[in-house]
Amino acid sequence: MSWRSSFRCSKFRHVYGKPSTKEHSYDGVPITHSVHDNHYCSANPCFIAVVTECAGGGSFLVLPVHHTGRVDPQHPRVCGHSGRVLDVKWNPFNDHCIASCSEDCTVKIWDIPVCGVQQNLTKARKTLIGHSRRVALIEWHPTAENLLLSSAYDYKVLLWDVSQVGAVLRCPVRVVLMPIYHRYPSDTLLLSVSFNNDGSRLAVTSKDRRVRVLDPRTGKILQVSSSKSHRASKVLYIGGLKMLLSTGSSPWNHRQIVLWDPDDLSEPLYEEDLDGSAGVLFPFYDPDTHMLYLAGKGDGNIRYYELSTEKPYINFLTEHRSLLPQKGLGVMPKRGLDVNTCEVFRFYRLIAIKDLVEPLSMIVPRKESGIFQEDLYPMTAGNQAAMTAQEWLLGINRDPVLMSLKPGTRVANPYPETPAEKGLVRQLSSLRFQAVGAVTRRDLDFMEEAFLEEQLAYQDAKYPREVSDLSGWQPDETQIPLWTYCCTPHCCEPAERPPPTTESELLQAFYRQQDEIRGLREQLNHKDVRITQLELEIKNTRNNMRATF
Repeated sequence: MSWRSSFRCSKFRHVYGKPSTKEHSYDGVPITHSVHDNHYCSANPCFIAVVTECAGGGSFLVLPVHHTGRVDPQHPRVCGHSGRVLDVKWNPFNDHCIASCSEDCTVKIWDIPVCGVQQNLTKARKTLIGHSRRVALIEWHPTAENLLLSSAYDYKVLLWDVSQVGAVLRCPVRVVLMPIYHRYPSDTLLLSVSFNNDGSRLAVTSKDRRVRVLDPRTGKILQVSSSKSHRASKVLYIGGLKMLLSTGSSPWNHRQIVLWDPDDLSEPLYEEDLDGSAGVLFPFYDPDTHMLYLAGKGDGNIRYYELSTEKPYINFLTEHRSLLPQKGLGVMPKRGLDVNTCEVFRFYRLIAIKDLVEPLSMIVPRKESGIFQEDLYPMTAGNQAAMTAQEWLLGINRDPVLMSLKPGTRVANPYPETPAEKGLVRQLSSLRFQAVGAVTRRDLDFMEEAFLEEQLAYQDAKYPREVSDLSGWQPDETQIPLWTYCCTPHCCEPAERPPPTTESELLQAFYRQQDEIRGLREQLNHKDVRITQLELEIKNTRNNMRATF
């Protein structure tokens, strides 16, 4: 019998977390008080979006990545939702497009200017209306352009093509899950979603704490977990290793991680109990380095592991510890990392007790850190879509378009469009709707009729759209309206504007009046401070005169 060492060699054994200083963090961000188990933060190489707390609706901040330090309390926000914002996600193929979902039952698509948000953004490019309860989750398709999945508390999971014509979209391209097709509607109340590498499969966890694998085109359930020793809350596809990872709790209420074979969810491949904390574990996976990061809501530490196809599949490396608990986390895509410092992952920790967003870089220590390390940065997913939404709806599957992180390289599309695919796309574009599986136009009509009255009653009761009566509105110190003062130095009156006729114009007028009041208050405060200074100067002058004479 040959001797075998228990020591496992790994280039990521000494990875450490390097938190940014306060000068390189985002200080003074009023992080949302929502109790949903979402990240509340999304990042890309240009901007970072953080869901904030405000009164009278929902809003989130969009900050340039390099503009760190103290955030102005009056920084403009994206504030077009009438309910609390629950999730935000950047478009993986457009760094200036972001989606948001809210308690007002809508999903909105926003266009962020190149220079950032310079004034309150209240008008979205697209508004998706198809849910009758608050929308809790949204997720972009990993390879197809302009495809967005939404899940709400009305037990519906819808797939939207945001490239369709019109500012308001009411008809999704696919109904993935729907309560009329299930005996127990809670099965479709999703807690998390995750696409596989090419977007042909969708893994979900629902309120019954089971893991399911679906076909997102037809909504057919392919696999359901039957293990009674694991109650799943979050699920994640492990790209490249053909595995699923779920986090949840054991029957003894211990936090637990479980590995599954996505083709057979009858028995787990691996189970491990971690601790007895109550916070939800958020899993993050890097397919380039095969590293898994586990961050708990309300925890101050982040554990990281290395995954492999050989047993025991998961190898613990170490953990980063902090005294400040995190409410949520955002992740920077690989193309936004600093390759000169051997940075392999970057978190944005939301520290609610400090109103702080802290960047945390995971770094591999190397002597020659200024040189591009090819073994740390293989080809990774880029910002170019592999196909259009119409191609994916026709049944085409493609892996992500890869790019090199080496400075000076360009992305090359390995999927040129063939004449046959062009004909299929033309055929699909001529059809406004195509039935897939058991989902037909008749089903959509039935769904729309069944939930229309409920949707209208719920929205009218909780979020009235008529804003003509503003007597009950409270001043919102977090909303930053548009400046409308005259530019002349001797003019202090607001510029004359025509009376508002639409809801959006009425909201802008309301915010404008708030800003005028705030500006007048600031002027009064400055005058009070100046009066106090003059009184002190007079007092000091009198004391000096008495001392002289």
